[in-house]
Amino acid sequence: MFGGHTDFCDPRRAWDFRSVGRGDIKFEDVIVALNDVGYAGPLSVEWEDGRMDRFFGAAESAAYVKKLAFPSNKVAFDAAFDKSAQGK
Repeated sequence: MFGGHTDFCDPRRAWDFRSVGRGDIKFEDVIVALNDVGYAGPLSVEWEDGRMDRFFGAAESAAYVKKLAFPSNKVAFDAAFDKSAQGK
């Protein structure tokens, strides 16, 4: 069932928009992939969830993404064990 001609939030739909972190997308994997390719631009997430209050959902989603967005490592992992390079 495609669901393209049913309303959003209709239980007969094959898919629907979900709040960030409450659906099938693994957002941590997205952050890791962005870090892996050296992306340094803004992170913009569109929020939509017809079943959730928009102010609550947007705030919850923003907090969720901020929690996942971590800086990438700038040195080789083994450099952490190099005592001569520590403190630089």
